[in-house]
Amino acid sequence: MTAAAAGARPGRLQAWRMAARLPTLTAAAAPVAVGTAAAIRDDAFALVPALAALFGALCLQVGANFANDVFDHERGADTPDRLGPPRASQLGLLTPRELKAGMAAAFGLALLAGVYLAWVGGWPIVAVGLASIVAAVIYTGGPWPVGYHALGDLFTFVFFGLVAVMGTYYVQAGELTWFSFWAAVPVGATVTMILVVNNLRDIPTDRRTGKVTLGVVLGDRGTRWWFAALFGVTLAVPAGATVTGDAPLGLVVAAVGIADRRPLLRQVLGGTSGRELNPLLKQTARSALVYAVFWAAAIAIQP
Repeated sequence: MTAAAAGARPGRLQAWRMAARLPTLTAAAAPVAVGTAAAIRDDAFALVPALAALFGALCLQVGANFANDVFDHERGADTPDRLGPPRASQLGLLTPRELKAGMAAAFGLALLAGVYLAWVGGWPIVAVGLASIVAAVIYTGGPWPVGYHALGDLFTFVFFGLVAVMGTYYVQAGELTWFSFWAAVPVGATVTMILVVNNLRDIPTDRRTGKVTLGVVLGDRGTRWWFAALFGVTLAVPAGATVTGDAPLGLVVAAVGIADRRPLLRQVLGGTSGRELNPLLKQTARSALVYAVFWAAAIAIQP
C-alpha cells in the first residue's frame, strides 16, 4: 500500500520519485545494453560513448515520465477512477509548473549527453536526439498527442527499440548494420509489452475520458493477443539469429524468455484485469531488463 493510499501525504522526495517512475527506467537501460553488446560483437565497443548513451537514455525516460504525469493530468485523463499507480500531479503533490521544470531539467541533462555524442557521432546524433525529445513531449503533450491517437505503441517500439539500440551502436561503431537493426527489434517488442499491459488495464477509463490508445482500438481481447504477438517476436528473432549464426546463443534467450514470461502470458491471456494488472505491469518491466541482459549476452558472446 502506498503512503498516499494509507492517508499519509508523501514528502517532496517521494513525490519526485513517484513522478520519475523509477521502475520504468528498465525501458531506457535495456536498449543501451543491447546496442553496446552489438558493438562488442563487432569489436567496436567504446566505454565513454556507451555510458553517455545510457545517461542520456535515462534522462529522456525521466523527462518523458514527468511529461506524461503533468500532461495526462491537464487533459483530464487521470481521473479519480484511475486504476494505475498514483500520479504526483493527480494527488496535488507537485504542481504542473514544478513538473514542467523537472521535465525541462531532465531534457537539459539529456542534451548535455547529446552534445558529447554529437561530437562523437556527428549530425545524425543531433537529429536523433532532438527527435527523441520531441517524441517524449508530444506523446501526451502538444495539440495532437500521439498517445491519445493510438500511436503510442508505434512510438515506443521505434524510439525505445530501433532508435535507442541502433543509436547506441552507432555512437560506438560509427555506422549501422543490418544486425544492429535486428538486434533492436525484440527490444522494441519487449518494451512495448510494458505499455500494452498499462493500456489493457486502462481501457475502461481511457474510453470514458476520450483517450484513444491502441488498447481502446483493439479492445480487451485484441490487446491481449497483441501482447502475445509481441511475445512471439521476442522469441522468433533470437531463434532466427541462431539459425543464421549471427547470435549462436539466441536459442538460450528464447528459452529464458519462455520460462520468464510464460506466467505473464498466462495471466494476460487468462483475463487478469483492473488493478490486478498493476503487479503484472511491474513484472513485465522487470522481465524487459532480464530479457535485455540475456539477449545482450547472447549477442556479445560468440562461441
